[in-house]
Amino acid sequence: MLVIDPDKFAAAYREQFPKPAETPSPITGCGRLVAKIATDPDIADVRYAAYMLATVKHECANRWSPIEEHGQRPYFEKYETGTPIGVKLGNTEPGDGYRYRGRGFVQITGRANYQRLGRQVHQGSRLVEDPELALDFDVAYSIMSLGMRRGSFTGKKLADFIGPGSCDYLQARRVINGLDRASKIEEYARKLEIVLSTSLAS
Repeated sequence: MLVIDPDKFAAAYREQFPKPAETPSPITGCGRLVAKIATDPDIADVRYAAYMLATVKHECANRWSPIEEHGQRPYFEKYETGTPIGVKLGNTEPGDGYRYRGRGFVQITGRANYQRLGRQVHQGSRLVEDPELALDFDVAYSIMSLGMRRGSFTGKKLADFIGPGSCDYLQARRVINGLDRASKIEEYARKLEIVLSTSLAS
């Protein structure tokens, strides 16, 4: 586990990201997520933590809390049962496209993913029965941590790109979503690695 000094973290974050969004405070929100990472026995590599934080910074638009996919209800018809995307996502009931829209730190989508990831994070069928649970901070974190480490989202996992003597933050985007916005997230990760490394408790 990583032991982070919160005061050092806040100071280092301000140095690397001098113009954070005002509401909510990125330092407070990111700090809460860092505290969660610090209790995760499966995260001992600063670079893992840096890439996880970089992903959340992008996916949640600097809000540092789980969010849901935006759009009016008709937008989600592309996910409905019988559509190519809906079939791929395992949506089987009318309304599944909207019901199982993207939620969380990494936006899980579709009945099949809610079911599969719910089981993997020891929620049983609760995520399928109550999709809003994916917005719970602790549940969203568990999904992100496990999914990025085990390759539950795309088949690619953090260890494929970050390990002893190697670190490819650009290609690590494949853990979540191909190379979409990969350069921007790589930049975030490099800065966040500096923030975390300089705020490790001595």
